[in-house]
Amino acid sequence: MHRITVVGSGFAGLTAVRRLRASGQDLAITLVSPRPELIYYPGLIWVPCGLRTGEDLRIPLQGFFHRQRVTHLAAEAVGLADEGRTLLTTAGPLPNDGLIIGSGGRFLKKLPGIEHAITPCEGIPAAIQIRDRLREMRGGSIALGFAGNPNEPSAMRGGPMFEFLFGIDNQLRQENRRERFRLVFFSPAEQPGNRLGPKAVKGLLREMQRRGIETHLGHKLKGFTATEVLTEGGNFAADLILFMPGMTGNLWFDNTPLPRSPGGLIQADAHCRVPGFERVYVAGDSGSFPGPEWMPKQAHMADLQATAAAANLLAELDGRAPTKTYRVELVCIVDSNQSGMLVARNQRYSLILPSLRLFHWLKRGFEWWYLRPYR
Repeated sequence: MHRITVVGSGFAGLTAVRRLRASGQDLAITLVSPRPELIYYPGLIWVPCGLRTGEDLRIPLQGFFHRQRVTHLAAEAVGLADEGRTLLTTAGPLPNDGLIIGSGGRFLKKLPGIEHAITPCEGIPAAIQIRDRLREMRGGSIALGFAGNPNEPSAMRGGPMFEFLFGIDNQLRQENRRERFRLVFFSPAEQPGNRLGPKAVKGLLREMQRRGIETHLGHKLKGFTATEVLTEGGNFAADLILFMPGMTGNLWFDNTPLPRSPGGLIQADAHCRVPGFERVYVAGDSGSFPGPEWMPKQAHMADLQATAAAANLLAELDGRAPTKTYRVELVCIVDSNQSGMLVARNQRYSLILPSLRLFHWLKRGFEWWYLRPYR
């Protein structure tokens, strides 16, 4: 029986488990993560307005692990030994015949004063903090923005910031207090969201203008204070700052011999295999993958990469060469709590459909469908 270790209980790790088990092979699967739970990050956008609570988005996985015959090790990865055949964890060494790393990424927090900004996608506590701050505010300026990793163009997560922006705008309107607030969207990019496609950028900026949202674009960020966003193009007031930095690799990667990209992620080939290491694969935010510059860091892409990683690991265990690749595809609904704009892009076309209530309900329906196997 082959022993397979999966690191991480996020989208990549859990998809890898499902694909491995669906193969029908006799496998001993161990998943390593601090807690047996999945945090459904796409739903964080609905916490400030009350459509979701934090516990709605925290999915216990004990039942899923039992059904999938997975051993959960409540620990954190801290390093590798034996050319990848032993994962070092806070609970001790864990030997394997194959390894899939899906432990996510880490936000770059190097800007001076970044402690004054809330990073929404850090998890449930951040979303709750945003909710509580909005409830306390009687007016003022709210600044929302994102930046990337200059050494890793794909290592950014800007989409949710558009959703928080439009969602907060809608929330304040529903509460009949939008006129008391100034909303400012900022980014060092002149065309923020360009990975969604040129049409999407125009549509997003047009929507901001329609809603009376100010923009501060194309200026390098210098830092934050408790009351300001500082940029090379000037500073502006902000009583609440929501900021999504670029991403890099987990700290534990530093304690491994795995090859790294310029941006600090684990280097992968087109089969999600880590070059120079037998039966070691990576999927999702942990990895740097070949593909177009607009290749997204999102759950859908993590699922596609994890599917390829699982298939190729099984092939290697069976003595065959890995051949499965992943398709590069961006699919998202930019939601505003009431309606949503559909954006889709692959290597053949780019599509954007205007904001409709239908897309909001499709996003909520997808959440139910996606989480059903884990409940």
